[in-house]
Amino acid sequence: MIDKVADSVAQALSGVQDGATVLIGGFGTAGIPAELIDGLIAQGARGLTVVNNNAGNGDAGLAALLGSGQVRKIICSFPRQADSWVFDELYRSGQLELELVPQGNLAERLRAAGAGIGAFFCPTGYGTELAKGRETREIGGRHYVLEYPIHGDLALIKAERGDRWGNLTYRMAARNFGPVMATAARTTVATVHEIVELGALDPEAVVTPGIFVSRIVKVDRVATRAGGFKNAA
Repeated sequence: MIDKVADSVAQALSGVQDGATVLIGGFGTAGIPAELIDGLIAQGARGLTVVNNNAGNGDAGLAALLGSGQVRKIICSFPRQADSWVFDELYRSGQLELELVPQGNLAERLRAAGAGIGAFFCPTGYGTELAKGRETREIGGRHYVLEYPIHGDLALIKAERGDRWGNLTYRMAARNFGPVMATAARTTVATVHEIVELGALDPEAVVTPGIFVSRIVKVDRVATRAGGFKNAA
């Protein structure tokens, strides 16, 4: 019987190795798998390469992972925001390597990994520092830069509902990088707020099929002081 439900975050993250490339879903604070990030900090794997759209906000979540000293390199599109002081300090002191990738290129490099595409040419970045030292080609009168897929050893994503086969649905803005990251990683772990019986999810609403998901773990919604929900989106 296929049952991908883990009893705890710790169980879901067992076996993460030092030096792993970890794809972490989220767009800013929307759809961040906070419980899985906290679990990864507790698990203790080091020398990680982290892929995310941002480089952390404040002192929690991804910023806390960076601050733990477990991350060697981050690949992202928007490393600096008003509250990205953890990243700023680590990067300026030479403790953290940064690979800056335009947002569309980031999404397409992840998609290429999931689709089995070896490489592709993209016009974004041509003529800038991002293309320095890289292969370029003129195609149809336009210049392109060669881009390679981003494969992950592990993807951590936040979903809304799931079943024991690992089929997932998302809530609103939480559906950002998670679906494409799930296809690009060898192991995908997802949090859900509700685990339903097989057949309860409308097949037309399933965004991430269970074939791309290794483990799911149920987490509670956490009420905020403002009366909303932490990471509700």
